[in-house]
Amino acid sequence: MRSFAYTLGLLAGSAAAVAVPDHQSSGRWIPHFNNLVAFGDSYTDESRLSYFFAHNGSAPPPGTLLPSSNSTASGGVTWDRFVSDYSGAKLYDYAVSGAVCSNKIIYRYLAGINGPFPDVVYEVDAFVADTKYVNTSTKTNTLYTNRKSDNTVYSMWIGTNDLGNGAFLTDSSLGETTIPDYIDCIFDRFDGIYATGGRYFVLMNLAPLQLSPLYGMPDAGGLNASHYWTDKPSNTTEVSGKMKEYTKLSNSVFDYRVPYELLIKRRYPGASIAIFDTNTLMTDIYNNPTKFLPAPAVVDKPYILCDLSGSPCPQQPGNIEGYMWYDELHPSPGTDKVIATEFINVVKGTSKYATYW
Repeated sequence: MRSFAYTLGLLAGSAAAVAVPDHQSSGRWIPHFNNLVAFGDSYTDESRLSYFFAHNGSAPPPGTLLPSSNSTASGGVTWDRFVSDYSGAKLYDYAVSGAVCSNKIIYRYLAGINGPFPDVVYEVDAFVADTKYVNTSTKTNTLYTNRKSDNTVYSMWIGTNDLGNGAFLTDSSLGETTIPDYIDCIFDRFDGIYATGGRYFVLMNLAPLQLSPLYGMPDAGGLNASHYWTDKPSNTTEVSGKMKEYTKLSNSVFDYRVPYELLIKRRYPGASIAIFDTNTLMTDIYNNPTKFLPAPAVVDKPYILCDLSGSPCPQQPGNIEGYMWYDELHPSPGTDKVIATEFINVVKGTSKYATYW
C-alpha cells in the first residue's frame, strides 16, 4: 500500500506533498464533526422508505428532516443513529431500504410504492435539493443551518442489493452493465455531493455478505432458501463462493480507485476520502464474537428467521444485540453499535480499519 501510494504521488507530480496513507491519520481527520450525511440502503435507512410507503410512493419534500426510528431492517437503532447519539453530530439520513446505486443498472420493483426502490441517484438528488431549500417564512435554509466543508462527513454504504440476488449475483443487471458500472455510479454521486461543498467522504466498503445466513456456506449457517430468496439455487456453496468473489473484487477496486480519482485524475480537489473497511471489521466480529458482542455472541444464526412466506418470524433466545445478524441479511443493533463506534474512530483519524486519502 505504501509503495503504491508513493508511485501515485510521483505520477501526480506532487509526491512531496502527498501523505502516504496508513490505517491511521497523522492527526484528527476532520477539524469538526457536527453533521453526518448518510447515503445507502437498509443497512443505513431509518425511516425514508417508510415515508414513501405512507405517502403513496411520494418522496419527502425538500427541507424535511425525517424522524429517528428503531423500526428498521436491523431490528432496532441503525449504526448512523448510534454515531449521532455517541458523537452529538446531527444526522441527515438519505438512505433508502432496498436501494441500489442506480436503477438504470439494477431495477428492483416495489409494489408498495408502484415503482422501483428509490436509488442512491435519488438520494443524492434529494440531498442537493435540500441544500438549496429556502423556507418561505424565514427566507433561509432551516434544514441545513450549520453545514460547512470542514464540519460535515458524507458516508456512502451501498452495494448489498447491487451485488445480491435479483442483481449481479443472478446476472440480472440491465443493458449489459457490469460491476464497474456500479462502482462508477458511486463516484458519480460523489461528484454531486462535492459540488455542494462536501469535502470529507467515508466510503464504507462491502460487508462480508458470504458470512450472512442468506449467502453463507451450508456448514456455517447458510440457508437453503429465504423469504428474501425463495428460489435460491440448490448449490449454496457456489452461491456463497460467488458472493465472496464479488465483494472482494469490488472492495479491491475501491482500494485503488479512490487514490486514482484523488491523486491522478484530481477529481475532487481539496477533498479527503476515508475507506472504512467494514468488511474486515465484520469479519473480525464473525471470527471473534465474544470480543465484540454481548452474550450469547452468535454469528451463524440470525436473531429472527421468517417463514418463506414472510411470517411468522420466531425469535431466538437471548439478547438481540448478542447476535451478529438480525435476520438473514441485516446486521443486528449489536453489530451496528460496533460499526458506529469504529466509524467515530474513522472520523477521529485513529481507526485501524480505515485508509485515509
